[in-house]
Amino acid sequence: MSKFLKYYHTLKYLKPTQIKYRIYYLGRNKIRKIRDFRYPLSLPSQSVELRLDESIASLKSFSKENGKYCFDFLNLSHCFDNEIDWNFSKFGKLWAYNLNYFNYLLQKDILKEDGVDLIYKFIDDIESNREGLEPYPISLRGINWIKFLTYNKIKDKKIDDSLFAQYMILADNLEFHVLGNHILENGFSLLFGAYYFKDENLYKLSKSIIEEELREEILKDGAHFELSPMYHQLILFRVLDALNLVKNNNLFEDSLESILREKAEIMLSWLNNITFRNGEIPFLNDSAPNIAPITKELNEYAKRIGVEFEKKVGFKDSGYRKFVVNNCEMIFDVGRIGPDYIPGHAHSDTFNFVLYFKNKPLIVDTGVSTYENNEIRFFERSTAAHNTVKIGDYEQSEIWSSFRVARRAKIISLIEKENFIEASHDGYERIGYIHKRRFEKFENKIIIQDFIEKREDAKNDLDIVSYLHFHPDVKVILRENSIFADDLKISIEGAEKMEIDDYFYAKGYNRLVRSKVALIYFKNKCKMEFICVDR
Repeated sequence: MSKFLKYYHTLKYLKPTQIKYRIYYLGRNKIRKIRDFRYPLSLPSQSVELRLDESIASLKSFSKENGKYCFDFLNLSHCFDNEIDWNFSKFGKLWAYNLNYFNYLLQKDILKEDGVDLIYKFIDDIESNREGLEPYPISLRGINWIKFLTYNKIKDKKIDDSLFAQYMILADNLEFHVLGNHILENGFSLLFGAYYFKDENLYKLSKSIIEEELREEILKDGAHFELSPMYHQLILFRVLDALNLVKNNNLFEDSLESILREKAEIMLSWLNNITFRNGEIPFLNDSAPNIAPITKELNEYAKRIGVEFEKKVGFKDSGYRKFVVNNCEMIFDVGRIGPDYIPGHAHSDTFNFVLYFKNKPLIVDTGVSTYENNEIRFFERSTAAHNTVKIGDYEQSEIWSSFRVARRAKIISLIEKENFIEASHDGYERIGYIHKRRFEKFENKIIIQDFIEKREDAKNDLDIVSYLHFHPDVKVILRENSIFADDLKISIEGAEKMEIDDYFYAKGYNRLVRSKVALIYFKNKCKMEFICVDR
């Protein structure tokens, strides 16, 4: 595909708001550069004392060792001497972002004086800080500072004046050009700023963003519309924090409590439905462990602030479905890859599935180890990195760069009955193929069948391959027409050839472990039978 077509098929999905703000910010920034415009980095402010119920502690990522400031993000560690480089680029942009988020202020063992010291260091270096003054880091840092200051009953004029100035920068650079979880994080942070400074203007701005985006981004079945269980946990955490804030501090009329409670309840229901029996989420799309609070923590937090939820709300709009048969738990995807105008965290994974057996991961998504624009990022988003069917060298959805998608697979038929789901997608229609996958649930087994429909003008001599990616702890044996994965037997019908190969499984960001993948070659039909009984 030509570069022009790639951009065309990517940009045509953008909302007018995204285009307008991209042009506006580009033009405004050029004019400001000519005029040498600079934001004030400290502004007179007046904060109020807030009350917050206990939230969720962050995972430990900061320690002070022999006078050095040591940070561990994304499975990469670095120690700074007396001065912290807030633009540290050795480990990529996401690591630098994490350094500027200040999540570590809320880890359990941090000393109050160390937290204040870190904030002071940030303020003293703010003029040279590029990464930290982008709107997304400001958003997360603002919430973390306010929670830390509130829990520790700290009243500090220097900190308050810097924080207020940062909120003015955020309010002037809202991520309407991105939308999705970014603009929602902007809104939640402005809400914290509005309450902390009792600022009516910040409140009106935050309220308009939160109300509009929650209605847009939370689907009817409770899923966050970017369809990453990890980002769902992160956004739910924000909803609970915001509810904690507004219900404990009666500062503004027309409170957001009602919509926050409503969305928290349905998001909790969806999360508990998609969570496996052992408490883990499926790491689908851009999801990784040790980034978001886990389901158990979110349930306990919700209970502390008086949120109740109904666990038996079914899957629908998100496209995810779940079959449970004895010791098998299968989650599969028969929906679109994500919202049309922001598929940045989506993968080319239509009809992908994951399987837990005896409370352990057996067939897995390959996961995410990086957001950097490189070959690893491309592979982890590609069709071949998922438990679905690839035809030739073509992608179901044309992923490119770190967060871009051009042409994308769409569901063109969906039939649902009790214990039976069948769907077709058009991701390969441009080369003359339609892929249909059927999921069926029986008393002791789950059956997946693939059907390939081919037009007369379709490209010929293309390999059709179904992938099964196994967890690194699983022993995989190929024997005749069956695959034995630990105690699970998978019977295959219709395969022309089967082979076991190696792949790299992402155990988290920057952590790759060699594991096994089965490649099942077939022509028109293939049947996989998962026997969900102990052998």
